[in-house]
Amino acid sequence: MFAGTYTALVTPFRDGQVDYDAFSQLIEAQIGGGVDGIVPVGTTGESPTLSHDEHRDVIKAAVEIATGRVKVVGGTGSNSTQEAIDLTQDAEKAGAHAALIVAPYYNKPSPEGLYQHFRAIAKATKLPIILYSIPSRCGIEIGLPIVARLAKDCPNIVAIKEAGGSVERVSQLRQVLPANFEILSGDDSLTLPFISVGAVGVISVASNVAPGPVSELVRAAREGHIARAEELHRQLYPLFKNLFVESNPTPVKYALSLTMGFSPSVRLPLVEMGEENQKLVRDTLAQTRLFP
Repeated sequence: MFAGTYTALVTPFRDGQVDYDAFSQLIEAQIGGGVDGIVPVGTTGESPTLSHDEHRDVIKAAVEIATGRVKVVGGTGSNSTQEAIDLTQDAEKAGAHAALIVAPYYNKPSPEGLYQHFRAIAKATKLPIILYSIPSRCGIEIGLPIVARLAKDCPNIVAIKEAGGSVERVSQLRQVLPANFEILSGDDSLTLPFISVGAVGVISVASNVAPGPVSELVRAAREGHIARAEELHRQLYPLFKNLFVESNPTPVKYALSLTMGFSPSVRLPLVEMGEENQKLVRDTLAQTRLFP
């Protein structure tokens, strides 16, 4: 259902407002590059600093721009269950194909609280739901027993974006989940090893800049063309690494300012990169042959 490459879209800003012209250009570049779907207003889309109206409008715009050519997975998670329900229902009304729901951050619910949080959201929508486990940002992991329980009890919870940094965790998930429950990499640099042990694709930051090469890497890995997949992984690895030299999405927004002419602006408390890291990103784009 969600195999392949999904781009965790940045939200372009200009003069402090969402730049919908740039957003449209970005989505067209993704479709032209062969991605399978787009994910507006995830962490890469700076969801914490978008207003509720902006959050809803950006997802709606993504659906309208994509016009059914790729799947749109709305980032609708929150550490408030009711807010996540509201955002998910809005995404459903806007025509999104699915929702990406991150683990509640900061308030650190118990395992039972995590289960009840996701179950309540699943009951409130008909959309397929992709869980999102990223302990480095949320302070908690969606544990194996909880993922397995949700997969069993909630038919519309169908996948997980796994960003815990562990290939072993993917193997563990594959052991306890139904065969049709999909695992997506949440770390570009681990996409190839994750696929080798049971993942079916990636929700990617790097594909904002390199939709074609990332899509080709995933296709090659899934089709068993391992030599080509390894070649692309080696070519892209510096990009995978250096797009996280500062907090995401600051580096990828700077990269897009070079490759597509977008403003690199981010919203406070994020700030634009200093000259040293800007040079690193420029050099990385040149090294990976993505920018002169």
